[in-house]
Amino acid sequence: MSAIGVVSSCSCLRPVVRLLKPGMHKMSSLGFHTAARCAAKDYYEVLVLGGGAGGITMSARMKRKVGAENVAVVEPSKTHYYQPMWTLVGGGAKQLAASARPTGSVMPRGVEWIQSRVTALDPDKNCVWLENDTKVSYKYLIIALGISLHYEKIKGLPEGFHHPKIGSNYSVHTVEKTWKALQDFKEGNAIFTFPNTPVKCAGAPQKIMYLSEAYWRKTGKRSKANIMFNTSLGVIFGVKKYADALLEIIKERNITVNYKCNLVEVRADKQEAVFENLDKPGATEVHQYEMLHVTPPMGPPDVLINSPVSDAIGWVDVDKETLQHKRYPNVFGIGDCTNLPTSRTAAAVAAQSGVLDKTISLVMKNQLPTKKYDGYTSCPVVTAYNKAILAEFDYNGQPLETFPLDQSKERRTMYHMKADMMPFLYWNALLK
Repeated sequence: MSAIGVVSSCSCLRPVVRLLKPGMHKMSSLGFHTAARCAAKDYYEVLVLGGGAGGITMSARMKRKVGAENVAVVEPSKTHYYQPMWTLVGGGAKQLAASARPTGSVMPRGVEWIQSRVTALDPDKNCVWLENDTKVSYKYLIIALGISLHYEKIKGLPEGFHHPKIGSNYSVHTVEKTWKALQDFKEGNAIFTFPNTPVKCAGAPQKIMYLSEAYWRKTGKRSKANIMFNTSLGVIFGVKKYADALLEIIKERNITVNYKCNLVEVRADKQEAVFENLDKPGATEVHQYEMLHVTPPMGPPDVLINSPVSDAIGWVDVDKETLQHKRYPNVFGIGDCTNLPTSRTAAAVAAQSGVLDKTISLVMKNQLPTKKYDGYTSCPVVTAYNKAILAEFDYNGQPLETFPLDQSKERRTMYHMKADMMPFLYWNALLK
């Protein structure tokens, strides 16, 4: 179903749009910014580090405040991806190409795109260093550098991806391998993992499990599949209301969940996965697999580790209500690279962008920020090819729901919102 089809057939459009309302403005005409330079100027009023969802959204907002010529975005990648779609790509419901657009096409018109990589931050001197020893200074800095994947922290990866039967929806290089492994499945263990680190979109590791189960039911292979969710966590989901609903689904579909179980090695040539028991240090268990979906360990980008702007771990150290840096008042953070104690999702970025917009506006006027972010995030948990549970919650793990119905129930409308409407709103509203 097309996005337009969903819009025209849904009587609940206003509540759906509200999901992204914190990060939306009236849609403007499409403007393409295709020029990318190493550094056109050495000073900008607003410098944005990162061209993902948070960086593009905030650069569009800052353009309206200070003028496009006074805003620059540092982003090395030529392609911008809508990564929430990769769950459906790995499950064969979407094509990878549908998740990608040239970075230049999503850059706000007139904003400078510096196609380079940040190598160091010096907030005491209000500047950053880029590749080739290029220095760029700023008046205000917005850090939106995302989160880094660390497949290499699992012994046998990433080289193990050259073998069949293994995939990962978290990387553009491995997401299509998930679909191939899903199709090629014959019989045996199908293992889905969740690492012992923070991750982006914490529901995604089990979304692909539900899609796989549905696919094997459809193709007559379900009875030959022993589906296992090996998670480092002690619960299936962090919010009890949705956890209870997911546990019912897991029971109905005869899925095995192994808690406190962390993937430490993949022997792809033998189709073996080694897990450590987090409750018993040093104890490991080897599982044979016919299919393995790996969610990699994740962490802060290297440039943020031991940086003056980061906490002891490496996340950008911001006030959880205003998103202003705790030590540098002209520095701000948004999205996956921050230490905000909420789930890392695109919906969280949408909510954060509205708060950060207000925060920066007041700081520019030498006033104290008053708008507060409550930790809102959203995770549409796809449970089949036509159903999803829409989890929405705040910092305290309390449901913060949009619709006047029980969102812990599987619904077709929630699936089509995830699959069709949200990508449409992302490209045409949030990034604008």
